[in-house]
Amino acid sequence: IFWHKLFIQQIMRNKYLSLFIILIITFVASAIGGFTTSQFKEPWYSSLTLSPYNPPSWVFGPVWTTLYVFMSVAIWKVWTKFYETKILIIYFIHILFNASWSVVFFGFHEILLSLINLIIILAMVIYLTIIFKSRDNLSFLLMVPYLLWSSYALFLNASILILN
Repeated sequence: IFWHKLFIQQIMRNKYLSLFIILIITFVASAIGGFTTSQFKEPWYSSLTLSPYNPPSWVFGPVWTTLYVFMSVAIWKVWTKFYETKILIIYFIHILFNASWSVVFFGFHEILLSLINLIIILAMVIYLTIIFKSRDNLSFLLMVPYLLWSSYALFLNASILILN
């Protein structure tokens, strides 16, 4: 196990390789969510009563792509400054919850459970944003849109729960 940890640490200490790895892991999570959404969204989603504040479906792709790039760069900047494994692990756990939201909501059609998942995501985003504020101002600023969008997603998810 020691050699395994040492190997991972050496790879992740390479500045550009670590950015590549963070982007790959983040976008693989995105791909899992996107695949699940495309396979299981309809006809279930169309049968739901949505909030009048729900944006058109085409908005989600560009917004999430932008947010995934922002959050990847944010964690990468903090990682390359401080090499704090705990923050990196929290980020990746948060990405796991992020990917699982689509599976829970669109795959399992579990609105309440997806809301709970989103509360966990939001708590982790708040934690990461606070940590980033004390470590790197640009990383903090890159997380703010994600924090706002996640709060909006929580509102939309709660609205769907209430309306259905």
